[in-house]
Amino acid sequence: MPGRPHLGRVPQTLVDAGADPRGRGLGGHALAAALGAGLVLALAGCGGSGPAKVTPPVPGSEPAAQACTALSAKLPEVLDGHGTRTTEPQSALTAAWDDPAIVLRCGVGIPADLEPTSELYTINDVDWLAVETGRGWLFTTVGRVANVEVAVPTKYEPAVNPLVDLATAIAAAIPAAERS
Repeated sequence: MPGRPHLGRVPQTLVDAGADPRGRGLGGHALAAALGAGLVLALAGCGGSGPAKVTPPVPGSEPAAQACTALSAKLPEVLDGHGTRTTEPQSALTAAWDDPAIVLRCGVGIPADLEPTSELYTINDVDWLAVETGRGWLFTTVGRVANVEVAVPTKYEPAVNPLVDLATAIAAAIPAAERS
């Protein structure tokens, strides 16, 4: 059913002994993804008004950076009924909605928790790895030219709802990675 999440397996070509689907090893990407995920969740859980403080990622390739720029132009103003919020620093690689902020970062590394047997949610043709944290959920796309990470605080249930609104923009702006 369109828009409804279902579970699937990670294709072996995407995660083969920790390899990046673009042919680069994880190296610092796994550590950077883990540290970045913690930072995003810490910041997403902070209350208060004003811009959401979000550290922009560094995309691993020029195609990833271009895809993230294209995504920024397609992001919805309203996400699951929540209005957009500015981020600090302002970047085409980040976006936020509401308070506490639902935070998007485009161009993150491959998630450290991704294994060949990981179960994924597929929402409108976009595959997501879901990791529950102490402050909510961290969702990261899998199998795209650029990985998109979305931190959803526990305040928002069901946590997958924002992904439905984001999947159309992601599918339109970020092509699927080539499988080997």
